[in-house]
Amino acid sequence: MSAARIATLALLLAVGVGVGFTAARVLSPGPENALGDSATGREIAYWVAPMDPNYRRDEPGRSPMGMDLVPVYVGEEPSSIGGEPSIRIDPTVTNNIGVRTALVEQGKFSRRIQTVGFVVPNDDTVGHVHVRSAGWIEELLVRTEGARVDAGDVLFRLYSPDLVNAQAEFLQIKNQSNAALLRAARDRLAALGMNILQIDALAANSEVSQLTDVRAHHPGTVLKLGVREGMYVEPDSMIMDLADLSSVWVMVEVYEDDAAWVETGQSATLRLAFAPGRTWEGVVDYVYPTVDPISRTVRLRLAFDNLDGMLKPNMYAEVAIDAAPISNAVHIPRTALIRTQDSARVILALGDGRFRPAEVVPGLESGDDVEILAGLSAGERLVVSGQFLIDSEASLDAALLRLAQSEKTDTGGKDEGLVVALGRVTALDPKARQVTLDHDPVPELDWPAMTMAFALADELPLEAFQVGSQVRFALRRAESGFEIVAADPTEIAGDQGDVP
Repeated sequence: MSAARIATLALLLAVGVGVGFTAARVLSPGPENALGDSATGREIAYWVAPMDPNYRRDEPGRSPMGMDLVPVYVGEEPSSIGGEPSIRIDPTVTNNIGVRTALVEQGKFSRRIQTVGFVVPNDDTVGHVHVRSAGWIEELLVRTEGARVDAGDVLFRLYSPDLVNAQAEFLQIKNQSNAALLRAARDRLAALGMNILQIDALAANSEVSQLTDVRAHHPGTVLKLGVREGMYVEPDSMIMDLADLSSVWVMVEVYEDDAAWVETGQSATLRLAFAPGRTWEGVVDYVYPTVDPISRTVRLRLAFDNLDGMLKPNMYAEVAIDAAPISNAVHIPRTALIRTQDSARVILALGDGRFRPAEVVPGLESGDDVEILAGLSAGERLVVSGQFLIDSEASLDAALLRLAQSEKTDTGGKDEGLVVALGRVTALDPKARQVTLDHDPVPELDWPAMTMAFALADELPLEAFQVGSQVRFALRRAESGFEIVAADPTEIAGDQGDVP
């Protein structure tokens, strides 16, 4: 049998004796192991460092920072509820730090794109008023911009010599009973601006009208008024513009990255600064196909009903578009999410003052909410205020998350039991009972050669470690990582063989 194998067997035997001695000491009913507080009568589970809950001991002492360890009583220690690690915080503390909770919800969710825009008339309802024969506006009945008119209302009365002469010719042809000429005369009157009712009235009354009424073809509001009473107008003169403002458009621009999410028919919400608390619901009516080369934005046209006339052209409006809607998404308040460089998590409220972390995969953000792709289910309760204090207080980031991962992951036996390795002592901290080793690769744990600090088991004497010496040591998993439970520098002095 080789000297290295003999040394290893001796080391494992020493580890077994040490572990057996520790178990006997913990399980013995002697007074030194009765963990209790005589003053309160409560049973003490273990002691922890005030600034590091991961540093635990089975008896009083001092932390690596030199502070007295504090007791954790049975029933108040972090425990596993439903197989998950958790921490319990006194209700008074949660009340003092303002902890608030909310339920995880599931339902319709969409990417909310917020932008600004301007109200404009709906082009489909805009009409321009012109004359078909030159003349003078003898009587203007609509005198101001913004006036509301209905279909058939008289806008102005026009005196046109061409239209008067055409009426006289029509009456002469009518008396000749020539159907073809009469039809041509009617067409000429229509071409000069008379409607069918006016032509029929002329034929019935047989009387030329000096003034011709010009009426509105559809209801609307006068947007532009380009004439005054008595003005001479021609067919190319702009008389007035009418628009039905019962529905309006809102023109907005969104960045090209957001434009990919927007489609025609998606819902939109509009708000005005002078009407706080009120919203208008509309839809995306059209997405323009080009990108502005300077602003790198895409124009959108939104359609809104405006029956009460509150939305006026050229108004400035705040707009939110619900793009890419998802019908059955799990989502939470954005304030509940704790983001780190590599991951994201939330703090779940388990009831009875207990909390635990849960790693999540966030998705789309919409307003004050964020979609959760994995890690949560609808109906779970999570902390939305005070979660950062709970996270810091319980050291959830470094301890519970690691513990949860180790409990959920099948290690295949790599991290279980004792692991023997070889290394050189580079530093020793007797107070903290911590040694730093420059160790060889550890295949059982998939560790490369590196320098690491390890905690020392309570039963292990410090004399086993001398700075600069080579040691063969045995590791086991502890609550805060790995700890060394045995070491033998004498057996391996000068032995650089492989660890079996």
